[in-house]
Amino acid sequence: MFIRAVRVIAPAWALASLACDKPQRSTIQSPPAEPIQIEQLLFNSSSGVLKLPFSEVVQQVSGKRILPVDQADGVTALFIDAVAVASDRAIAQMNAANSPVKQLRRINEASRLFEDALIQSIDSTSEFEAGTPATAAGNHQRSGYPDIRIVHVESQRVFYLDPKLYESTSENSSLRTFYFTPKAETNKVLDDACHLLLGIAHDGNDGDWTFLRWSLVDLSKLTVRLKPEFQASNRDIYRAEATIRSGNGAD
Repeated sequence: MFIRAVRVIAPAWALASLACDKPQRSTIQSPPAEPIQIEQLLFNSSSGVLKLPFSEVVQQVSGKRILPVDQADGVTALFIDAVAVASDRAIAQMNAANSPVKQLRRINEASRLFEDALIQSIDSTSEFEAGTPATAAGNHQRSGYPDIRIVHVESQRVFYLDPKLYESTSENSSLRTFYFTPKAETNKVLDDACHLLLGIAHDGNDGDWTFLRWSLVDLSKLTVRLKPEFQASNRDIYRAEATIRSGNGAD
């Protein structure tokens, strides 16, 4: 009975007709994705892994659409140019001899420095405003996807940007590097918008990293994987009412 009550998302409809030059207002709710019973995942999949378009996952969780990037659109082209300039500046800044990155012990700690540099650079333009997205509860929060919300001032169109640092030799790795944890109160996707990931590659030289290049990725084309796992803690396992015998090794 419990298994039948739990649901995950399944693909329901395509977004091919949408583009960034035709955003839907945030007050319009997208059609809900068709749910699939989790028993179909558990018992009908040899790998136990369900693959889904990230766009449909976000739509199901937030009610908002991920719009494909249309590079021919004027506003989108301005946005891409602004991100390109900001990315080049951020890499140059973080590679400088006096860079604050040089004082860090872990590369993960550099992510916030890049976020700050990108926000400052993009927000300094006359065309865009950039900052940390607010959650559904109205709080501005660093953690969680996405990291940066960018608004084109004239059209009020929204773009989401998520910077990620990675070692250059791991670009073809199959290890998990992108995570999305759906939570209603901390959901930060509040607009129909283009979603882009900014990958920033470094040389892996711990403590003295050199940042090599950046790549801007359209997340409307991303497929994510869901692997369900049932778990229990020691507190759940070693309950007095469930323990039938114990000993200390003595005769």
